[in-house]
Amino acid sequence: MLADLRWLALEAKYLDRARSFYESFLDLDVRHEQEGEVALAAGDTDLLLRRPTAVPRGGVHTHYAFSTPPDAYDGWWDRLSESFDLVEHQFGDAKSLYFYDVDGNCVEIGQRDEGDVADGITGIFEVVFEVADLDRAEAFYRDLGMELVGRGDDRNRVRLTAGAFDFELWEPQLGLADGRGGVHVDVGLGVEDREAVVEPVREQVQSITELDEGIRLEDPDGHWVTLI
Repeated sequence: MLADLRWLALEAKYLDRARSFYESFLDLDVRHEQEGEVALAAGDTDLLLRRPTAVPRGGVHTHYAFSTPPDAYDGWWDRLSESFDLVEHQFGDAKSLYFYDVDGNCVEIGQRDEGDVADGITGIFEVVFEVADLDRAEAFYRDLGMELVGRGDDRNRVRLTAGAFDFELWEPQLGLADGRGGVHVDVGLGVEDREAVVEPVREQVQSITELDEGIRLEDPDGHWVTLI
């Protein structure tokens, strides 16, 4: 079972500039840092900003979504609209706004869960992956333990959920706010039993690496998934 999203890594061309962006505009605190990498706290999930000096290097032009309490949403809109040309979409009773960070990633802030206005950013609830073969990618992530939520009617995309977070798989295309699916995305997933999760996908992965903190898989499209 996939329990939670531990991290999402983004490639940062200039680490100081990317760090300043997320600290200044989204009030994300630094959780820890090391040479070439900074971890910012997005609720219980780490947003890793990483210089492209090793593999995995972090995602490029990744579209992903932060969660915020419904009552905090208007405050984000008012604040961010002073600096960005925001795009907004409605999903049922929930709204999301979209803008771009300094490295060209499409950042979404969406109304999710309950909470106080002061809670700010409470987590990351969605990550979009670009894939070459949608059926192959869907099979991989369903075998990994995710469940189908829906398919795009107008675009080649699939939405899958693990309960606490969702992945969208897109064949190359532009989505809402002209967002694109991430290339070489790197995520960490909390799991109850690493070996039980790995076994159904063992023949589908490009590589498996044993790490001190878990097992790192390279999926059929070259994305990195570490099971912790």
